[in-house]
Amino acid sequence: MTFPIEQVRANFPSLSTTDDGQRRIYFDNAAGTQVPLHTIDRITDYFQRYNSNTGVFNATSVEVDAMFAETTAALADFLGTSDPGEVIIGANMTTLTYQLSRSLAHRFVPGDEIIISRMEHEGNVTPWLQMAEDNGLTVRWLDFDRDTWCVEPEALIPLLNERTKLLALNYASNMTGGVNDVKALARLAHESGALVYVDAVQFASHRLIDVKDLDVDFLACSPYKYFGPHLGVVYGRRDLLESLHAYKLRCASEELPYRFSVGTPAFELIAGLLGTLEYFQWLAGLMGVTGSRRELFSVAYSAMGEYEDHLSTLLLEGLLSIPGLRLQGSKSVARRVATFSFVHDQHAPSDIAKALSSQGLYCHWGDNYAVEVGKALGLDPVEGVLRLGLAHYNTEGEVYEALEIIRRVLA
Repeated sequence: MTFPIEQVRANFPSLSTTDDGQRRIYFDNAAGTQVPLHTIDRITDYFQRYNSNTGVFNATSVEVDAMFAETTAALADFLGTSDPGEVIIGANMTTLTYQLSRSLAHRFVPGDEIIISRMEHEGNVTPWLQMAEDNGLTVRWLDFDRDTWCVEPEALIPLLNERTKLLALNYASNMTGGVNDVKALARLAHESGALVYVDAVQFASHRLIDVKDLDVDFLACSPYKYFGPHLGVVYGRRDLLESLHAYKLRCASEELPYRFSVGTPAFELIAGLLGTLEYFQWLAGLMGVTGSRRELFSVAYSAMGEYEDHLSTLLLEGLLSIPGLRLQGSKSVARRVATFSFVHDQHAPSDIAKALSSQGLYCHWGDNYAVEVGKALGLDPVEGVLRLGLAHYNTEGEVYEALEIIRRVLA
């Protein structure tokens, strides 16, 4: 059926907000997405009805416990595991990665090696570099292919050996949009006895994740990049999470998923995350589908992805027709997400961003925390790129209007 874009947009109040009468075109979604009413209503309901800490017998506390359990169960379905204990919720992806890197360091000894791809957001780089420095580990860099804009298996194979203990890899680049074959790369790493830590932050808003099919050890994502509140989520294999040295208070629970909780969780945001996951189920219902929660997630993401691919094709065609513009990523919608970065031979990214923003076209510029990607591409370390990111609530009309604005600015 036709994607129900009008009903979708009606569910996102911010999309109708104007600035002194000027509409907003949200093309900055790679940095963070807008949120639906399902999310907003859940947060509001939490504060109005059961704002409480957890673990005691009053009615509000019992309801918080139930909400947390329901959210982790829904997240497990969302990520493709049957075990809610394998889902950790924290402040953000970077904080959780730092926390787990500190725990994982207990498994490694001086002389061990870790591999980090050059496609990474810095949140999946610096924690491992500092872990390596603190523990005498060797860091090997895994390059990406400039034709496919992905990490290819043949580039990983020569770096693997019996000393390799960890591969840090992203699912999709937050600068180029390239999507890695995580399943194939994880299999190679596992054959050498290495663990695999995947940053799926840029992937999770565009395609549905299946951690068990990927057979990865850890996978991190950020709900605020997939229409939820500002939180971080990490999937981890139960056997690993149970065996790791957990940095936590002495009196904190040893049970999963609480074992890696540090301090009181932001329960109002966790309630909002449950609302976000309910939004995906609502969207599947608009498509006329019923079924299990995982099945509804699959239908919603299939519809979102197909619609986004259509918008991406239009945007790519338009960008590639602009003189002086150089795309930093694949010129095809295949094996990429809807994140597009470019430079221009006459205008600095910061100047372009300022001009676009003044006309209500939301965008980002700079290195976007993809420091190694910028180095590999020879980009200006300060200016970086101009970045646009689409979401399923954007429209054809917005794409055409955005292209017209960009053409005017770059002319």
